[in-house]
Amino acid sequence: MSKKIVTLIAIAASMNAAAQKDTSRATNLDEVVITATKFPIKTSATGKVITVITQQQLEQSGGKDLSQILTEQTGVFIGGSNSNPGKDKSIYLRGAAVEYTLITIDGVPVYDPSGIGSNFDIRNLDINLIERIEILKGGQSTLYGSDAVAGVINIITKKASGKNDINIHGLLSYGSNNALKANAGVSGKTSGIDYNFGYSYLKTDGINEAITATPNADKDGYKQQSFQANFGFHPTKNISVKPYMRYNYIKGSIDQGAFTDELDYTYTQKSFQTGVKNELTFGKTKLNVLYNFNKIERVYIDDSTLSQNGFDAYSKGNYTGNEHFADAYANFELSKSTKLTVGADFRTSKTNQDYLSIGYFGPYKSSYSSDSLKQHQTSVYAALNYSNNKNFNIEIGGRYNNHSTYGGNGVFNINPSYQIDEDIKVFANVSSAYRTPSLYQLYSEYGNKNLKPEVALSTELGLQHYFEDKKIKMQLVVFSRSIKDVIFFYFNSTTFQSQYINQDKQNDLGLEFEASFQIAKNISLKTFYTYIDGSISTINSAGKDTSYNNLLRRPKHSLGLNVSAKITDRLFVSANYNWFSQRRDAYYNSSTFNTDYVTLADYGLLDIYAEYSFFKNKLKVFANARNIANIKYTEISGFNTLGFNAYGGVRFNL
Repeated sequence: MSKKIVTLIAIAASMNAAAQKDTSRATNLDEVVITATKFPIKTSATGKVITVITQQQLEQSGGKDLSQILTEQTGVFIGGSNSNPGKDKSIYLRGAAVEYTLITIDGVPVYDPSGIGSNFDIRNLDINLIERIEILKGGQSTLYGSDAVAGVINIITKKASGKNDINIHGLLSYGSNNALKANAGVSGKTSGIDYNFGYSYLKTDGINEAITATPNADKDGYKQQSFQANFGFHPTKNISVKPYMRYNYIKGSIDQGAFTDELDYTYTQKSFQTGVKNELTFGKTKLNVLYNFNKIERVYIDDSTLSQNGFDAYSKGNYTGNEHFADAYANFELSKSTKLTVGADFRTSKTNQDYLSIGYFGPYKSSYSSDSLKQHQTSVYAALNYSNNKNFNIEIGGRYNNHSTYGGNGVFNINPSYQIDEDIKVFANVSSAYRTPSLYQLYSEYGNKNLKPEVALSTELGLQHYFEDKKIKMQLVVFSRSIKDVIFFYFNSTTFQSQYINQDKQNDLGLEFEASFQIAKNISLKTFYTYIDGSISTINSAGKDTSYNNLLRRPKHSLGLNVSAKITDRLFVSANYNWFSQRRDAYYNSSTFNTDYVTLADYGLLDIYAEYSFFKNKLKVFANARNIANIKYTEISGFNTLGFNAYGGVRFNL
């Protein structure tokens, strides 16, 4: 690791020497965000921990997908982010399990009712259709409901710029593994109507997904098409109606599992969301009413004409899920120092699941219809924000949720912050959160209708410090998280029956440090360090309470370093380095039919990005070289990762 850091420092020094003009971007240290409170607020006026990825940062990540960008952020690790594009991407926010991070699109929660854990697949979101990302950490169920245990990742899609003239933008790039990416969009505003249309295409040969010694192993290709449309109607200055639609189609080849290659195993995934957001303003009160429909369809087929493993002669799984979500909330300005948010939401989900396989032991079939795999829940919530307009801010809130199967549960949050002076802010967060059991965990052949929701209690203490007229910003956060009634897949060795039960208790703790430096007006540096540790307490077969570390695939230590410089008015260059410590992992051994535990070595990745602009930034030529040292590493045991890979292209904005 030390050699790479020295290399990166040398790159930064060369950038400093080459810089010709004092014209770089100033770091925005007090951004306006919406995810923290459901209304616009400056980061200085909230005690919540939030990371913002701007549109400029997204554009200066040529060749990367959403998972790769997210895993470069403080406290975020995504298993599979640097594996084959078709490999599933598992989000571990602050070390929490994948089911404990809620994905929202433009503030609307999205789930996959057809999945075991109901977590939304971020592969359904193309980076070229995203305007910015806000990562809100800590328990956030008061405002956002189920699954917001470790936090919320809010994906904000591109909208019309608000200008009257038409804006046309696009991208074309090509790179390693025959990766071709194209994107085109148009936006504008006329006669009280604004609009934005975007289309994105990606096709790549990929890499061989599984590590294998099979001589004729193949590459597992990946293809993705995405389309979205956003509209805005403004019949009066106090009324805004914003319908939208998003569609994503993925088709890819995958392998059977760790160290197990397959030549004819494919999957397709279709994701569709549509809805409308309405905003009505009455004096200082704003009412938001929204509706969202979400549909996911996944199909897996192994026809085994070219089988490498011989598990099945044929298999097909078809999983669909539909979800309706409605939310109505109002923001009241009670006084200059006090704002109140009050709301209610309704969510209903259902899924159809069919699986058929033909193998050595004859055919096997399972089928579950939406008549039995369905649920609904209703919530009411409120949050009070107080600021004395000088140095003290606090949010206090609560939510009550009623579920059609298990009944009711409640959560709360208390988030005070205090600005000691212009340079120092301290904050503390105490919040509870919950995750409802998925449809599969409740109603499948392993389902248990007596499951309770998983309930978490999180605490945070943090310090922000600004130096030298806010050219340097540092933040330190320590946190703990305790989750009870963790849902566990239990196998009864006496009856040979399996069932989901509430059994375990999860305890996590961690530390996050991040800093940004404006070295010069044209050079900036950002760095972070994350520490996470966790254990699970469970009752073993002898009735004793035992504890063990269970943060598989999640690094205990990780750090990042990014240096960016405006070399000239037209040339921008950045270097990004990320390092992850060794991790424990487990995989199913298809030869011994056992679970094997291994330790994965630490690794560090260095990327270099450069862009050159023409015609007053209307046209940009970019190049991105990733893992330039061609490091050999493993993210997930039994699966390959990308070696050195590079991409180049053009981006235009007319």
